Amino acid sequence: MNPKSIIISRTDSIGDVVLTLPMCGIIKEKFPECRIYFLSKAYTKSIVESCVHVDEYLDWDEMQKQSPGAQIAILQKTKADAIIHVFPRKEVLWLAKRARIPLRIATGRRLYTISKCNRLVFFSRKSSPLHESQLNLKLLKPIGIETEHELTDLIGYYGFSREDEKAKRVATQFLSDFDPGKKKIILHPLSKGSASDWSLDNYRELVALLSPEKFDVFITGTKEEGERIHEVWNPEGKHVHDVTGRFNLAELIAFIRQCDGLVAASTGPLHIASACGIHAFGLYSPKRPIHPGRWSPVGKNAHVIVAEKHPPKGQKLSISPAEVYAVISSFL
Repeated sequence: MNPKSIIISRTDSIGDVVLTLPMCGIIKEKFPECRIYFLSKAYTKSIVESCVHVDEYLDWDEMQKQSPGAQIAILQKTKADAIIHVFPRKEVLWLAKRARIPLRIATGRRLYTISKCNRLVFFSRKSSPLHESQLNLKLLKPIGIETEHELTDLIGYYGFSREDEKAKRVATQFLSDFDPGKKKIILHPLSKGSASDWSLDNYRELVALLSPEKFDVFITGTKEEGERIHEVWNPEGKHVHDVTGRFNLAELIAFIRQCDGLVAASTGPLHIASACGIHAFGLYSPKRPIHPGRWSPVGKNAHVIVAEKHPPKGQKLSISPAEVYAVISSFL
């Protein structure tokens, strides 16, 4: 098969989309002339548009506002030879079949994919020892790509280098007020429930360990997350700066690119940092399937710190601030 056009469909969260980008790079390596469309939710648009391997972004949120006929027409306009349902959403499965995309690929482990797709790939994400980014690649088999890749190999396939110039100017202007001789480290405390979190008390203790003479520390998150943080902690001081709610996603990506490190649980910003190549310090539970073997950041400067055991319900990761500080100090 020599596809001229392929749609990658992944309409879920930021981290999931980041870990799907190497798939685009591998397709381009095999089929350089293939045009890649990436269908995702609007809030991940800046992630997709940062990837040099993606030729065009398709906005699922905008498509949902239109009639089924108009949605089908959008897919038909791509003249796609194949669609890969990395995250098999029922509505997209239905549309792709009615758009008569010749090759419709998905996992065969979900009943609702069987009648909508004509190429099923059977594997279990939950029980597999492979990383999420490696599991995604199994869906390339129907288009003739069966090469297995080590995680270290996938770093070179991100293509996460296309910069939004307006967002870059915003981040550059903001950082111009800070001492260029100090390391800039981001702490992203909350994860919207996507991972086992570290407590805000631990983040506060970590800030106290980070020398004001060596570090500028930035607390990131959405405006709503900032409000939650402020209920128990006011992260402002000589070397700690609250920037929650300050940046949109494109600006946050540009800001992360210009910093030296980021500390977070298994969240989207952690995976962004890793894709950008800065030091990404991930805090993880050892419990499957949320353990780092499945969800660790993938990058040349990715580091994971794992709790001894999964926290009881309602509690946070039992990793000491001193342990995290020791790892940071080894690299920054």
